[in-house]
Amino acid sequence: MKGITQVIAVELKLVVRDPMSAFFALAFPLIMLWVKLRSGKPLPGGLPAVDATVPMLSVFVIGLAALVVLPATMAGYRERRVLKRMRATPAAPGMLFGAQWAAHMLLAVLGTVLLVALGLVAYDLSAPAQPGVVVLAWLLAALSLSAIGLLLGAVVPSGRTATVFGLSLFFPMVFISGAVIPRETMGQGMRALGDLMPMAPAVQAIRGGWEGHAVSPVSLLVLVAITLVAGGLAVKAFRW
Repeated sequence: MKGITQVIAVELKLVVRDPMSAFFALAFPLIMLWVKLRSGKPLPGGLPAVDATVPMLSVFVIGLAALVVLPATMAGYRERRVLKRMRATPAAPGMLFGAQWAAHMLLAVLGTVLLVALGLVAYDLSAPAQPGVVVLAWLLAALSLSAIGLLLGAVVPSGRTATVFGLSLFFPMVFISGAVIPRETMGQGMRALGDLMPMAPAVQAIRGGWEGHAVSPVSLLVLVAITLVAGGLAVKAFRW
């Protein structure tokens, strides 16, 4: 247990020390929050924009850490033969995946905490109506999206290629799943397309818990299914 804790701590330090990863996971969402709330206009239905934007951008942070930073780290290790050296140690793919997941999701936790803190201090963010549901949905979102990221990192040969593929997945997801643009401002066709994205149930569940709406069990089950399928494929496809 001590060994894997040390690995997680080292990996987190490496991620935070990378200027691009730290900026886009920690600072960029704060800039987006400020840009989106400058007008001060509520959303259709009267919901304060901050009460929707902070939960939405929390999924943005998870997706960035899980789909862009995580697979690039994994593939970069393979490219630099770090994984090949680790193969000579007792480390198993499951332990490696667990340590990488924990380190990158701690980065997402930090980004989410900064978003909530700025929302509370500067924009009168309301407390989540169902905090337990929000935490559960956040964790399932982290598990499901990082399972996709681990699968990508398991099969892509280089860090640069992983970044390209990760961004190609990330940007369409965040813009049409509701992580950047509120779903209630989208047209029906765009919402229907966004519902097909793996990020959509995460946005719906976290927003629903924050705003006090009933969260569909189907959304949570979809996140669990993505975790099991993508995670299983990642372990199976992993190559040192």
